[in-house]
Amino acid sequence: MVNDLFWESSFEDMKKGYGESEEHYHCLLCGESIEKGIIYPVEGVFYEAKRYMKLHVEQQHGSVFHHLIELDKDVTGLSDHQKNLVKFFKEGKSDSDIQKEMGIGSSSTIRNHRFTLKKKERQAKVFLTLMELLNDGEEEKAVPVTNTAPRRSQRYSVSDEEREKILAKNFPQGLNGPLRTFYLQEKHRLVVLEELSGHFDFGSTYTEKEVNDRLAPFYDDYAVLRRYLIEYGFLERSADGSSYWRKGETEMNTDSKDYKKQMKQLAKEVKTEGGVYQIKNLHNNKIYIGSTPNIKTLNGVKFTLKMNTHQNKKLQNEWNTYGADAFSIEMLETIKREEEKALSKKDLLKLEAKWLEKLQPYGEKGYHSPKADTKEK
Repeated sequence: MVNDLFWESSFEDMKKGYGESEEHYHCLLCGESIEKGIIYPVEGVFYEAKRYMKLHVEQQHGSVFHHLIELDKDVTGLSDHQKNLVKFFKEGKSDSDIQKEMGIGSSSTIRNHRFTLKKKERQAKVFLTLMELLNDGEEEKAVPVTNTAPRRSQRYSVSDEEREKILAKNFPQGLNGPLRTFYLQEKHRLVVLEELSGHFDFGSTYTEKEVNDRLAPFYDDYAVLRRYLIEYGFLERSADGSSYWRKGETEMNTDSKDYKKQMKQLAKEVKTEGGVYQIKNLHNNKIYIGSTPNIKTLNGVKFTLKMNTHQNKKLQNEWNTYGADAFSIEMLETIKREEEKALSKKDLLKLEAKWLEKLQPYGEKGYHSPKADTKEK
């Protein structure tokens, strides 16, 4: 089965097997996402996020070719016989070798199959071109997108009835439900963004976390929504990225003393948080305690387990046995860094030791050994 991300991606991304958004890389074959800016360890080697996603495609799917060739005929358009031929062609085997292995016809029969597949390829190119032209014809010409781009009524002629249809199509569970997809035609995207902007009040300011919290219920990759709301001129953002507000006639005066005072307060609210987290096996209630200087790296911890590279082998073995759904990950206690200072490793280990002492995750209760309790992460 192929997920929606695959169908909505470019051919170049399809061939790679992954795409990217502002803050994540996404596997187009299984939907797995990893966060950018995090270093992922695999068997003693450290990988930046992009290389790690390439490794994921290789380890979990073999290759994009081998993953796709095994999909159903409804997806590939190829019969089992044609799939076998394509596999042999991929391996670079000669017509005579293929004929012998498959035990059919003669070398000329294989050449005819090659011709048939090439013909199918040419037909596919023509069909894709026709569909591109068809889709281009459905969209109206739009002005370039900038922060000062005019509103919907100025860029497109969209009646109230058409707007309702667009919203109903893209919010199938209602306007407070999740967005079906954000890979949309220009006009549809603009209508959706205008609707989402209504969840922010004029005259109010928001931290990035508050913006994310308001957008997260509508789309998993809320960072994309946030970026487009800014690019299309529905939201404004301060130069340092610490605050956001809805753009309109009642925008805040950024030169006012009240605004500057509020910005200082907002800056304090978005400081990096670290702390101690717990991974719990819901099947047997065993727990693992770890610490992190940035709670955003918890996605990396989960992905390390999925990639079978976590350094705690007891935890890794049971994760492999019971599966990801049998585990929960939650923060036990958080601490904020001091202004312009990184969180102290000493403070984190001290906090971790406190929770190890409190929860005693040893033996049948957890995955730690008493002698190495504060060395594992």
